[in-house]
Order: sequence, then C-alpha cells, then structure tokens
Amino acid sequence: MIAVEEALQRILENISPLPAEQVSLERARGRVLAQPLKARVSHPPRAVSAMDGYAVRAADLQERPTELEIIGHIAAGDSFEGTLQAGQAVRIFTGAQLPPGADAIVIQEDTQTQGESRVLVHQAVPVGHYVRPQGLDFQAGDTGIATGKRLNVRDVALAAAMNVPWLHVSRKPRVAVLATGDEVVMPGEMPGPAQIVSSNGLALCSFIEACGGTPLNLGIAPDNADALNNMIAGARGADLLVTTGGASVGEHDLIRSGLNDLKMDFWKIAMRPGKPLLFGQLGAVPMLGLPGNPVSTLVCAMVFLRPCLERLQGLEEHDSPQEKALLEEGLKANDRRQDYVRSTLGQDSKGRLTVRAATLQDSSMLSTLSHSTALIVRPPHDPAREKGEMVSILRLDNQVYPI
Repeated sequence: MIAVEEALQRILENISPLPAEQVSLERARGRVLAQPLKARVSHPPRAVSAMDGYAVRAADLQERPTELEIIGHIAAGDSFEGTLQAGQAVRIFTGAQLPPGADAIVIQEDTQTQGESRVLVHQAVPVGHYVRPQGLDFQAGDTGIATGKRLNVRDVALAAAMNVPWLHVSRKPRVAVLATGDEVVMPGEMPGPAQIVSSNGLALCSFIEACGGTPLNLGIAPDNADALNNMIAGARGADLLVTTGGASVGEHDLIRSGLNDLKMDFWKIAMRPGKPLLFGQLGAVPMLGLPGNPVSTLVCAMVFLRPCLERLQGLEEHDSPQEKALLEEGLKANDRRQDYVRSTLGQDSKGRLTVRAATLQDSSMLSTLSHSTALIVRPPHDPAREKGEMVSILRLDNQVYPI
C-alpha cells in the first residue's frame, strides 16, 4: 500500500490542463479562466456624482451660507453643455456625469432652494466630496481577474462591467464513468434476490458536474472480461475514465486483470475507506479505478478525483483546505491507514467549531455520509484522542462548488 499523498502526487503527474475555448459571458459561471480578464473600458468612464444634490466648486463655499445660481440639471445618462463658473451650481443626481468646472457635490439635505434659479448652501465641502473619479473601480486595460480563477457570480458581474462579452476558459473535462458488477442494477430497475441498486455511477456523474466536468455515463458492466472491454471502449476520446468496483482481489474483480490495454501505475492505498483504488492508463486515457462500496467511492472521489478535475481545468491548487475542530467525543488510536471519519460539525458555548464522529462507519452506509457535514482526517498511527482535542477536518459542503 502507498500513502494518500504519494498516490495523489503520482496521479496528478499524469494529468495535464486542457486547452482553452471561448464562451459567452452568460455561460461563464463555474468555468476556469484561461486568459487574464482585462477591462475594455474604465469604470466609471468619467467622474460622476455619488449622491443627489448640487455640483459645485468647493472654492465657492468658504463662507456659509452661500447662495449660488442654478444653471442646469443633470440626470444619470445626461450630458451637460458648458462649464461651471464661479458662483454657479448644477442640480445633479446619483450617477450623473460631473459637469466641467465642478469639483465637489453638496448633498441636497445641506441646501435650500431660493426659487427655481437659486440655491442656498449651508455646508462647506472639500474638493472631491461625493465625487466618484473616472476609473475609481478600474481603468481600461486593468487585469480584473487572473488566469486560473473559477468564475463565480461576482466575477460575471465584474466581467460585464468591464464590457467583456466573451471569455477564454479551460475546456470542460469529459469524464467517462463505468460501474461494474453483476450484483448491481440501475435505479428504477427491480433488483433480483441477490442484487442491489447501484448509486455509484449516478453519484459520480453528479460529482463530476459539480466540479466543472462533463460526465459520460457508460452504464454498468457485468463481471465478464469481453463485455467489460466492449463497454469500456466508450471511454475513447474522454479526458479521464473513472470506474467503480472490480478493483479488489476476488475472482470476479476484473478491472485489474480483465482490461486488455490497462497499464497500471499503482494499486491499493493506505486509507480507509478506499483501500482498493488503482490508477493507470487505458490506451491514451488516464484511468482512476475506485472501490465499489458507495462511501469508499465518494470519499475517494473527494480525495483523488476532484484534484484531477481541477488540474484538467487549469487549477493548480484545489480549494478544500483542511480545517481544525474540537472533538466532542474521544477517538481510539488509528491503525496504519489514513482514516476519513464521517462526522457532524457543531459549536461549543464559546462559538468554537466542534466535530462528532458518527457511531457507525461501515463503507456501505450512504445514509451516514448523507447526514454528515465533515470528515475527520486521521493520519496513519494517529494516537488515541481525548474529548476537546483539536483534529483536522474536511467540510463535506466544500467538496463541491457552490452556486
């Protein structure tokens, strides 16, 4: 068995970022930027008012109150012909362009109109008061978002403000998914007396989509070498192949022994759940063989598949760092395998993050995983831990990308 860290390193050494493609801005959320996003305009394009009030010359307000002549009105989107002279003001509204000659805004609460053409100003203001200068947010040519960022809703808003309608992003990884085993049937089918309903294929497809990829569900292959090779041929042209089941040592586990073109790099990881995991090449396609137990499949997807998908999309570092939490109950000593313990997060009376391990940790129990909010990560040979000790965790809610 090899360590989790070594396995992940060997996997990622065989995964390269995919080429870029162009997408429209409305389809950019969740995609990874392949070229820096540069502003095509400045924002604001000219100095504008940040408040409703009057555009003035700050030098005219040294004495209070000061009466000024109103020479015009400007709403957002309007332009003003002429230049503000000494003793003059322009009625202005939020977002409107500052008229030439003005250098400050007096808010309307600090003024009193004197008929239609005069205004009494009660408050002095400094130069630049309530003025948003040209390019306050960004200047044309500025880099707003660097290469390698997964774009969220805020990034889409920034790109729109920068007047960028098309973006270069990494192509979505195409990931073929093949479940195996005579004992599993698709959801909706009636299982036989010795069969169960398969969750792995659909769960992995959902996981791949959540991580920015495009899943290709190849179905369920029976425990027959010829049928397995025929079905797995559907992975040709994919960027990655993921299988579930059939990677152990039984006579019916054919992933290691029954694939004609498999060049295996390694098999068996010192982790729980997920020991029977393999990685290799099936022709030109990298292949990740996950265990068949449902919890093992998803935990291994979190630990190994997600970094693969991120590397394919040009993300060098995955964004699920381990955090620390206080144990609500003690844990017995760990063995030689790195353990990922299904757990629930909470808070103590001081507002500190706490974690409680689930009582049952069988790798077939999806309900426990579904109800968990974190995994306690225990290194090999971790000693017994007492209540109140700090342990490392991975938040399950952070294992997929938020909307």
